[in-house]
Parts: sequence; C-alpha cells; structure tokens
Amino acid sequence: VAAGVAAFRAHEADLVVAIGGGSALDCGKTIALAAATDRPLWDFEITLAAPALDRPMVPILAVPTTAGTGSEVGRASVITDEEAARKVILLHPQMLPRLVMLDPELTIGLPATLTAWTGMDALAHNLEAYCIDAWHPMADGVAVEGMRLIHGSLVTATTDGRNLAARGTMLAAASMGATAFQKGLGAIHSLSHPIGAHCHAHHGLTNAVLMPYVLEFNRPAIEPKIVQVARCLGIGGGFEGFRDWVIDLRKALGIPHTVEALGVTAPMLDQLSEEAFRDPNTPDNPRPADTAALRRILAAALEGRLDGLSR
Repeated sequence: VAAGVAAFRAHEADLVVAIGGGSALDCGKTIALAAATDRPLWDFEITLAAPALDRPMVPILAVPTTAGTGSEVGRASVITDEEAARKVILLHPQMLPRLVMLDPELTIGLPATLTAWTGMDALAHNLEAYCIDAWHPMADGVAVEGMRLIHGSLVTATTDGRNLAARGTMLAAASMGATAFQKGLGAIHSLSHPIGAHCHAHHGLTNAVLMPYVLEFNRPAIEPKIVQVARCLGIGGGFEGFRDWVIDLRKALGIPHTVEALGVTAPMLDQLSEEAFRDPNTPDNPRPADTAALRRILAAALEGRLDGLSR
C-alpha cells in the first residue's frame, strides 16, 4: 500500500484502477484511501467511526480477475497489519468503486486451485450473510440466488476453466455475496482471519475448510433457514443434506477437511480463538460464540469431527 501511495503521488494520479483478485482490489482501494488522508490507516478500522478525509478521494475502477471476494462492490478492504500479525478491516463509504468491469475472459487463466478457493469464498459470503439473524429480505434473496449460481457453476468453472458461462456466473455470484454481506458475516470469517494472519493461508481456502464446522455449530440457530435454501437449490435431506453437499463440494474441489492442512496446530488454538473473538464479525454470528465456543470449533476442525458441535 505504501509503495502504491508513493507511485500515486509521484504521478499526480486522478484515478485508481484496481485489477486482480481480492487482495489486489483491496490494495487499490486502500491506496485511494491513504492518498486522501494524513491519518494512520488503522484509524479507519471498521469498529471505529470513520474520520473525515483530508482530501477528496479519487474515483476507483475495479476489474476483478477472480470470482471470490466481491471486493469490487464493497466499501471495505482487508489489510494485514504486519507488526501486529492481524488482519484489519478498513471501512470508508468512498472506497466503493465508481465503476466495475466483470469480464469472464479475464479469469480464464486462473488455476483450478485458485478458482476453487475463491469460489468457496463467494459461497461463504452468500451463506453467512443469509444466516445472519437480521431482517433484510433483499440481502437474503440476493444470497440465496448467489448460492444457487455457485451450486450450478463452481465445479464446472474449476474443472473446465475455459467455460465462459460458468466463469461469468461465478463472477456474478461473487459480487452478489459481497452485496449480501452488507447484512453481516459470522464465525467462518472471524476464525478465518487470524488463521490467515498467522499461517498465511489463502482466505477462501480457510473459509472452505471451516465452513461445515461453523455450520454444525450454528445449527440450533439456522436450521430452518438452511432447510429453506436447500430446497431452493434442489438439495434433499434438509440441514444434513446441505451440510453434506458442502463437504462433498470440498472433496470435489480438492479442499482438505481439517485446519491442520493450513498449518494450525494444537498450541495455537488459544491465541487463534481469542483473536477470533475480537474479530468484528463474531457479534453477528447467528449463535452467540465466546472464546471457549470458538476454540471448540477450532479443535473440532483440527481433529476433523462434527459430532457434538451443535450442542
């Protein structure tokens, strides 16, 4: 970000064009923010009231080359504070890009692994937004349709990377997920952030590994909604059917079943769960989750077991 701001000022730029995956888009958006303020970037953390800018923020053009984060339609960016080894969500309404270009041809060269991981990130966004216990029927409708598109296109986009229809559908689903999660996110993301910061694991992959464990933990609070979305997606078996679809989807995409594959070890669980509890997404989780509950989810994800999480 600092290098980008220096280049922005050296060229006296009047526009930021952010091209790439979620990290690149977030970096571009943050460069525009940093160029408009003399404050430390951490003053714009999502948990704080956004201070006034010192200068007008220049327009941002976003061109995603992955179908995952949906950062192109968001007002926030996720930046790693390297000194503190934590991921920080920065927020300012003017970071919302003025123009977005969704071109599936730009995603053609994306490797299958990254296609799968970013696609699971899009699923996590739609799923968690839908499950949040807040009344927002428009966001819920967007999230359900986003999940339906992913259900029909993610495996094809991963196994047949030149399929423009599947690639384009996934781009739409990713943007829909980020639109829906203005409603909120939950424990998948609050657990994923510290794992990513400490283990340098890809965010979408981390979300994918954690997904069934958080689903099972949240079951007492979300089962009726999951039964409903399973019906919309044509998945039989209610809650268990939807959860098993997530597990089967991970297998089809070559995604591991435990967080051990991400570099998580038992001695790390206390610190990761404490940091996850402080994550701004934790209060929105459908089922209240304190540090002990988050540690229980992590322990289950380390051992690869789902039994008992919903109790």
